[in-house]
Amino acid sequence: MSGYESWDWNKGKKTPADIGGITGRFESINELAASPDGERLAVVGVNGENAHVICVNGEDLPNTFELAWYLRYGPGGSLICLVRIDDEWTLAENGEPWEERFEYAWNPVFSGDGKSVAMLIKRDMEYGVAHNGRVWEQKFAGIRDFAISSDGTQVAATVQVESLAEADVFKFFEGVWSVAVNGRPWEGRYVNAWNPIFSSDGKLVAAEVRTDICDYTIGINGQLWQDSYGGVWQPCFRPGGSRVVAPVRHEGSWTLYEDGRPLWKNRFMQLWLPVMCPGGKRVAAQACPEFGLWTIVVDDQPWKNRFRDMVLAPTFSGDSSRVAAVVKDNDRYTIAVDDRLWPEWFDMIWEPCFAPDGGQVAAKAQRGEKFAVVLDGRPSRREFEKLWEPVFAPDGKHLLLRYIENGHYVREVVSTAEVLGQA
Repeated sequence: MSGYESWDWNKGKKTPADIGGITGRFESINELAASPDGERLAVVGVNGENAHVICVNGEDLPNTFELAWYLRYGPGGSLICLVRIDDEWTLAENGEPWEERFEYAWNPVFSGDGKSVAMLIKRDMEYGVAHNGRVWEQKFAGIRDFAISSDGTQVAATVQVESLAEADVFKFFEGVWSVAVNGRPWEGRYVNAWNPIFSSDGKLVAAEVRTDICDYTIGINGQLWQDSYGGVWQPCFRPGGSRVVAPVRHEGSWTLYEDGRPLWKNRFMQLWLPVMCPGGKRVAAQACPEFGLWTIVVDDQPWKNRFRDMVLAPTFSGDSSRVAAVVKDNDRYTIAVDDRLWPEWFDMIWEPCFAPDGGQVAAKAQRGEKFAVVLDGRPSRREFEKLWEPVFAPDGKHLLLRYIENGHYVREVVSTAEVLGQA
């Protein structure tokens, strides 16, 4: 998160917004978004048909829109919202709409530093990407997945480069999909392509590629791995390098490959969501080691715990020593850390957050209509009517909480001991 160390980490409460005062000025409020540093609360207020207003800390931004939705703060604190003006769609940044207008626009995504934003667009029955307000010159017959480089300067998308006549199966299997980087497609044409991803330096793009009716592989800057497989899932780059890791289905089971060669020895009924640790030396993934049961695999070693419903993508601690993941069993959620389950279960739980030194783990959880902060498996005594995900302070001894209480939006920095009522 940009500027994270410079946030106000002094203990205490602030009340940036009076929810009661805001709701009193509108017929309804559609969305609420808290800034990463907790200093601002944005809402979409509605006063009649075609009168949507973005309001920040109780003050209306100057423009009114026919529709406004998908209100989000980026990691750098910029506020975006998809808005409709004169029956056309665009993106508003901090309340100011882009000049370009589209038949439709969707799925805006920030770069890692939060300084750039891109989204998918449709205009004149063609599809493309709008990046920081500028539209790719080349348009396509279809568009599917896209990614933005970490520095925000580039965008890659899977695109349909040729139109298909209705039921033209033969042309489809000749290949009409490719990967476009900044609007320029790879030379190769594929039956399908999915999930492009940039290397850390932005010089390489990898993606899933389907080359025939039952053949799949990984493409990197248009160059395919030598072999094809019965299936592949989304690749990932080792941080700081060009090596690509991806789940591969070979001879009826799944394992992890690197640069077209087996990386792991163990095989699974399914293998998804590989995640690299910050240093790039370790990798974890979601796996199905036996029918109907899910777990996490770290460096080819499956956890002993199994879960019937699902396991979400693993999260590494900043020092790469620990792994946590959201798990679901018997319609209840909790978090497992290094193969140890938190003792309490919840109706819902959000992605775990490690302290900077990896020593503690916090998450937002829900029971019934109330929310709580869970720290190392212990829920806070306080419950909230609305809560955003907690953030550890740089010292690892405090948490930033963002919540709604008694009609006010509150930003509070508390010690980890206070969260559990021990101070």
